[in-house]
Amino acid sequence: MTGPDAGHLRRTASALHSFNRFEIKYLLSYEEVPRLREELAARMEADPFTVHGGYPVASLYYDSASLRYYWEKIEGLRFRRKVRVRAYGERHELTDDTPVYIEIKQRVNRVTQKRRVKVPYLLARKLCDEAVLIDHLPEQRPFLEEVMGLVEGHGLRPTAITAYSREAYLGSDADLGLRVTIDHRVRGRDRDFHLGAEVENRLIIPPHKAIVEVKANERVPYWVTDMAARLGMSVVRISKYCQSIEAHGMAPRSVFHVPTEDDYSVHSKNEASASV
Repeated sequence: MTGPDAGHLRRTASALHSFNRFEIKYLLSYEEVPRLREELAARMEADPFTVHGGYPVASLYYDSASLRYYWEKIEGLRFRRKVRVRAYGERHELTDDTPVYIEIKQRVNRVTQKRRVKVPYLLARKLCDEAVLIDHLPEQRPFLEEVMGLVEGHGLRPTAITAYSREAYLGSDADLGLRVTIDHRVRGRDRDFHLGAEVENRLIIPPHKAIVEVKANERVPYWVTDMAARLGMSVVRISKYCQSIEAHGMAPRSVFHVPTEDDYSVHSKNEASASV
């Protein structure tokens, strides 16, 4: 590629990054979050970006018209994938030049694999929205061609956005590779798919709950599972993407759906209507 877009890429592109991890997810009441922070801080280092209660994360998920990736998750396929574009930082600061990540997150049996490249937001949209192969480093080509193949072959299109504030803690020494995140105010939307759009997002997790994700290269340390038990953390098979899909009525509530206060309100209204 030549022209202004090529210059933008060269300034911000990174080589392909790949992660293989085991993951456990929990729901935690907000009143227990300070205790969790205290225990994590005693054993782990806070991510340098974890300041003032966390940093903003927003992800745009791509799926087919039939919600292929959503149903693969719900049905528990041993091999499944998701394609998304992820941005970090305040959305009002997002421009075409802002570095974002194009990611393929896939599950192979019990192992979660994530591969991604960093490109300017404008080029991420060209690849994922228009299936145009963008300028790249040599080692990135197979990944970018895979994304383009999925966009074309599965008919992918922007489908849902999730957004939240994240605190992250990193393990060291014996816990090297351990990462624990706390996600607050988990929200989503099903339209206005520009990640920088100043539009309202809907809560897709109960407002008094946080999602805690524990990620480890090989095994989760015993002290983490003991801590989770002490704090009453509930293991959940939850997907923010699936929660957003279901919260916005794009698919029926699955057995994995975590009801929000809006869900209870709708249920009460339906019961009231049925009794009339």
